[in-house]
Amino acid sequence: MTRFILASASPARLQTLRNAGVEPEVIVSGVDEDHVTAPSPGELARTLAVLKARAVVSELDGHATVLGCDSVLEIDGVAYGKPGTPDEARARLRAMSGGSGVLHTGHCLFDTSSRIELRELASTKVFFATLTDEEIEAYVGTGEPLAVAGSFTVDGLGGAFVEGIEGDHHNVVGISLPLVRRMLAQVGISWTSLWKTPFEYDEAVADRYDDTRGGAERAQAAAAAVHQLLGKPGRVLDLAIGTGIVAAELAAQGHLVHGVDLSAAMLQRASVRLPGHVAQADAGSLPIADLRCDAVTAVWLLHLVDDSDALLAEAARVLKPGGLFVTTVDKTESSRVARGNPPNRVRAQDSLAYLVSRAPLHGLTLESATTFPGPGDTTYPLVAFRRTL
Repeated sequence: MTRFILASASPARLQTLRNAGVEPEVIVSGVDEDHVTAPSPGELARTLAVLKARAVVSELDGHATVLGCDSVLEIDGVAYGKPGTPDEARARLRAMSGGSGVLHTGHCLFDTSSRIELRELASTKVFFATLTDEEIEAYVGTGEPLAVAGSFTVDGLGGAFVEGIEGDHHNVVGISLPLVRRMLAQVGISWTSLWKTPFEYDEAVADRYDDTRGGAERAQAAAAAVHQLLGKPGRVLDLAIGTGIVAAELAAQGHLVHGVDLSAAMLQRASVRLPGHVAQADAGSLPIADLRCDAVTAVWLLHLVDDSDALLAEAARVLKPGGLFVTTVDKTESSRVARGNPPNRVRAQDSLAYLVSRAPLHGLTLESATTFPGPGDTTYPLVAFRRTL
């Protein structure tokens, strides 16, 4: 099986590949982009892509196919990368307003088995809307343009400011899928061979789940916070148990923990931590009789669902009178703050305000709250609702 590595920290590039059925391994190159020069904006993008790919290849032990990418916006012959500061982002957006630019994305594919290195450039013309000063201020205030090449994204809040595109629209996000497909073919790799079945995708997600959730240290902190809100050991149902990393820590606090999840790959790992206590089920339609649980927990779940009402209803149904539903809230807010952005003004399904307004419809009343450490200086809010009916 091909070991395919994306040498980029860009979430947009990774998501574009995932949407196309490809789950790459991600290794960030660490290349200092600020001190690289080239004779043209296009060559700068290609040079940076080459440096990223080579930096990752130099650290590899075994064989792999590595893709490095970098994007640069060209306006009137001048290259623009990430603005870095709000003032620079404002100036960029004013210069772009009502005009057009060319988004260059350099691609470097290095196949260590064949020792073939391919360097390509994809360029897409972008036409920008005429922006008001209020729109520019609001957009800069979101923080989005500070972290992306050219000070805009077409797949985010800035999408409404892009009026037209000539060329590959994926390239504006930062990776040209048709170009990558052709480059892979030149080193003997079929694009479709990289597609992952749903099971393979689940396996890949499960393999990195613990690390992406902060590992054992954060799991212990989350479990301690849940235990604090529960107050005493009891029969706990953990929704979307994942690999069981938090649930196992909660069991160590003396609780009898059962868990459900939709992913077979996650449950395979959770069953090692909690043998005989996990089952495959939808958290919105639980295979559990009424009034059976002392507590229901949902750590890092509600921000992922389309309708948290269904989960509130099921949690209330299986809880005993006086039982507690404990959940993380405002995770989207925490994640944005961790990236240096202000809170999202759009209501999310894990919004505390939204949950407080909906919980009484299911006989749940907000009772207590606490936090546990997140990445950097951030914290995750955790709240408990009591079943009163």
